[in-house]
Amino acid sequence: MMKIVEVADHVTEEKFLQLPFSLYSNDSNWIAPLKQDVKKVFDPKKNKHFEHGECTRWLLMHDEKVIGRIAAFINHRTANTEDQPTGGCGFFECVNNQEAANLLFDTAKKWLQQRGMQAMDGPINFGERNAWWGLLVEGFTPPTYQMNYNPPYYKELFEAYGFKDYFQQYSYSIGVNDSRPDRYKAIIDRLRKSTDYSFRHIEKHKLKHYAEDFRTIYNKTWKFLPNFKEMDKDEAQKLILSFRPVMVDYLAWFAYYKNEPIAMFIMLPELNGWFKHLKGDLNIWGMLKFLWLKTFDTSNRKIFGIIFGVVPEHQKKGIEGAIVMAADDVVRPKKRWDEIELVWVGDFNARMIRTCEILGAKLAKRHITYRKLFDETKEFKRHPVIE
Repeated sequence: MMKIVEVADHVTEEKFLQLPFSLYSNDSNWIAPLKQDVKKVFDPKKNKHFEHGECTRWLLMHDEKVIGRIAAFINHRTANTEDQPTGGCGFFECVNNQEAANLLFDTAKKWLQQRGMQAMDGPINFGERNAWWGLLVEGFTPPTYQMNYNPPYYKELFEAYGFKDYFQQYSYSIGVNDSRPDRYKAIIDRLRKSTDYSFRHIEKHKLKHYAEDFRTIYNKTWKFLPNFKEMDKDEAQKLILSFRPVMVDYLAWFAYYKNEPIAMFIMLPELNGWFKHLKGDLNIWGMLKFLWLKTFDTSNRKIFGIIFGVVPEHQKKGIEGAIVMAADDVVRPKKRWDEIELVWVGDFNARMIRTCEILGAKLAKRHITYRKLFDETKEFKRHPVIE
């Protein structure tokens, strides 16, 4: 007989963290997420979203064995901005059994309904969209850091329950040494002849300065997204400084017009290329091993682009291609990296998709963020397109 158990202490939390290790024991592509990263999501002292939200977790047991898990969340700042008040579910793992999956989904649904929600998105994170957001449905290769990986059968479990495609996220792959379009070469040549434009990468001793440039671009570029919340100075500083341990200065680029920040292309080494050796635990021994790998292991040849943005007034001027070309001129001679994965391009962002395609990038992975309306007589609407 199956039963739901709420995660309420250290023992149940450890079972929540350990379940994927048994489910993926025979999957050579799976890379264990860091337990410390997952635990932060559910720690009110470390996750700022508890200031205006709430969440809980459950295990699904069968004969004293854990066969599934799920978490449910509400962000009270954004939940009621939708046509139907909307919460979320995530960190879903389950054996290939629809009855088991339905019991997990029903548990999350009931918890959300008790708090006034009329819909739930999933699988999502109790945090920002850049981490653990969306169900992998295409490209079952080793996951990029903090990107969801799951068995193919999860798609059927979600859709059979009634989840519908709210939006899709694409990840593109492009070779560091692949040729770039002639049009972009011409654009950067033209821009470099102008004294108004400049391109430069981050200098680690000036991170606080670049944090403010980051904030300026972020707030101008993404303010058109639904439920957008402007980033304040402290948030930007904290985010950029959090990159310091893994940042390679020549992989993070900014573009300027008359010394005003207008674009950014932030890349990091693909951390899972090293974290895959840690078995999901960045304890003191894991940290020492990571530092050794980061310093001496050159087998990790992949970069991932985590943020790419151009302020609206400078779009359609070729800045997107020019900043990539500027980075190429510095990254290629290093001969250190072979591949760039551009993660999390929403299907509602036609301009960014077009930029990736013009660059010659190939679709590497596809995730779907689903939405389940509790009242199925209501009209289902997909995520609005960015004009």
